[in-house]
Amino acid sequence: MIPITPELKKSIQTALDEEISKERKEVLHVLVEYIIKKRTENSVVNLNFICTHNSRRSQFSQIWAHTAAAYYGIPANCFSGGVEVTAFNERAVASIERSGFLVTSTGETNPHYQVSYHKEASPLLVFSKLVEDPINTSNPFAAVMTCAHADENCPFIPGTEQRIPLRYEDPKHFDNTPMEVEKYDERSLQIAAELFYVFKRVNKS
Repeated sequence: MIPITPELKKSIQTALDEEISKERKEVLHVLVEYIIKKRTENSVVNLNFICTHNSRRSQFSQIWAHTAAAYYGIPANCFSGGVEVTAFNERAVASIERSGFLVTSTGETNPHYQVSYHKEASPLLVFSKLVEDPINTSNPFAAVMTCAHADENCPFIPGTEQRIPLRYEDPKHFDNTPMEVEKYDERSLQIAAELFYVFKRVNKS
């Protein structure tokens, strides 16, 4: 078991206890099968989570996938990118911190965040970037499409060997409303639950 902060341990347990519908499991099965196939071939697992602005859902997905893979001891490189550069939204950052991740940042316009599940763990560097940013792999990867706009408007993504739609509702719709915190945490938890389900299934294969 990897070392994780006490707060994050609680969040992970909550995610593991979440019920996932049959319909969503069918969607997630495509990602499960992709990872299993790569492992069977002794190939590197590269996942690039893609959303238009790389600011909320794709960042949540990269962080939770990275954590779930480490939790189950499954080697996987988890990236994220978009078609426009903005910033890792501060509301999403706050939600990740509430989940128990340790977060530090540098820069102002598009801050670079170091996110880790424990002080002894190597941090994950996250910031808003294009899909083809040098920090992302140029090797074959699965393009996991986390929003409808990017999925519908990116007909070709260089380096993709499989395209996997895994769409999530955008918590942005609740910005500056009384439900803002609740909806960001709700989306983060949904993504955590589904990606832990994915890697748990891979671990049992």
